[in-house]
Amino acid sequence: MAEPEGPEDRKPQSDEARSAFTPPAGVQQTWVPEEEHPTSEFAVPEGFAAEPAVEPEGSAFAPPSTYSVRHPPSVFTPVHGVPLAKLSVDAPWQDRMRTLLKLPVGDRPVPDAPAHREDESGPAVGRVLDLTLRIGELLLAGGEAAEDVEAAMFAICRSYGLDRCEPTVTFTLLSITHQPSLVDHPVTANRTVRRRGTDYTRLEAVYQLLADINAEAHEVTPEEAYRRLAEMRRNRHPYPGWVLTTSAGVLAGAASMLLGGGATVFFVAAMGAVLGDRLAWLFAGRGLPEFYQFLVAAMPPAALGVLLTLLHADLRPSAVITGGLFALIPGRALVAAVQDGLTGFYITASARLLEVGYFFVAIVVGVLSVLYVAVQFGAQLNPEGALSAVERPTVQIVAAMVLSMTFAVLLQQSRATVLFATLNGGVAWVVYASIAVTADGSAVMATAVAAGLVGLFGQLIARYHHTSSLPYVTAAIGPLLPGSATYFGVLAIAQNNLDQGFAYLAKAAALALAIAIGVNLGSELARLFIQAPRTAAARRAAKRTRGF
Repeated sequence: MAEPEGPEDRKPQSDEARSAFTPPAGVQQTWVPEEEHPTSEFAVPEGFAAEPAVEPEGSAFAPPSTYSVRHPPSVFTPVHGVPLAKLSVDAPWQDRMRTLLKLPVGDRPVPDAPAHREDESGPAVGRVLDLTLRIGELLLAGGEAAEDVEAAMFAICRSYGLDRCEPTVTFTLLSITHQPSLVDHPVTANRTVRRRGTDYTRLEAVYQLLADINAEAHEVTPEEAYRRLAEMRRNRHPYPGWVLTTSAGVLAGAASMLLGGGATVFFVAAMGAVLGDRLAWLFAGRGLPEFYQFLVAAMPPAALGVLLTLLHADLRPSAVITGGLFALIPGRALVAAVQDGLTGFYITASARLLEVGYFFVAIVVGVLSVLYVAVQFGAQLNPEGALSAVERPTVQIVAAMVLSMTFAVLLQQSRATVLFATLNGGVAWVVYASIAVTADGSAVMATAVAAGLVGLFGQLIARYHHTSSLPYVTAAIGPLLPGSATYFGVLAIAQNNLDQGFAYLAKAAALALAIAIGVNLGSELARLFIQAPRTAAARRAAKRTRGF
């Protein structure tokens, strides 16, 4: 007889009590350990010895055959950590910034606490990035190389405490990105370079501002930097327009003296260059592109040279035409293009080379148009008589120095830099004439050696004054520009002698590249050796890709 249910037996049953796997009442349950369940898919059958899992041969997860768990090899990252890159305080700020830009972001040493902070919260990121872009725009528009512009932008951000910055420079666009940490959103700012001008006085002022920003003892707040930038933009050029026009004429006359011209040729070449300069200013005032400005500027010197030929004057018409071309050939743009290509800025280098190509084509079209008309009227233009070398050392050295001086005035250089540029141009011509004329050597090799010395001396004096090397280099390469080869090539094409014409134009291109590579090599030698020995190898070079 069943016992009556007590109050405790009438309690509702739990879910486990109603489970299908719960044994019935009165049946004793035997407890079995989980690892001994014969039905477990993870249980090892009795009598079977498990073998350790071995990765297949060649697997990325397989340890090497010589690997030992008890004696493992040293890991890639040492226990004491990876040594941080150290920069010498003796090196100029340009070299230190180039070194940092070549390093990955994680390997760059953290900058010291900036002295330009306005409050304890840190620098205003937006204003620092905008200031950086404005200064970079002035440098790029003034003709500075892309590597130097990136170094300057990175130096400004680092001086104001923004260490995780990545500047990017192309021919017309400046960009900079700042990311405080890996978990913060990056801030990016851009600026487009729409206008370019040649004013090396302003460029020197920008470099002075950069030196003050990077100096430890000089504190320049963003407001002070903005004020100085506004003053640079408001300042007028150091030379008025009539001085620039006169300098263009004197430059052409001095170039004609280098090629054997006399006093009459000097004045005729100067007159042609002045007329071309005024026509270019007229077209610029009407808003026409620079292509047409170069085209019309090349026509008056060619026209005056043809006029001398038609008058049967016993002069050198080729010297008149060639002298007018010296003021038009874009030497600095070519040097900057080759320098950008050698330092890895291929997009900017391609854009600069394309710009140089357009200017060169404009000069060729302008001169070729005049020469073609002259040939139709029966002008006897014979380049062979102008190929004979003329040795007048004293006159030619003075002419080369005058050419460099007037070129420096056209570049709007400060009066303090004109003297050194003039002397540097005289040295360049002495070296070139010694190899190409006196020793009867290769003109390309002589040009490269002379340009290398120009770049070396210019970089040394620039490091001494902590400024850009452009004012000391650009005007000094004026006597080396390939004006004669350009004219002879155009004349041969006008006379329907295409093979000879293209040969001369190829020689002109080779001379131009020799100038660019020589200047860049001289500058790199100055950076490599003329500094503290421990920083000589700090700047990492580009790795060889072997074509892939």
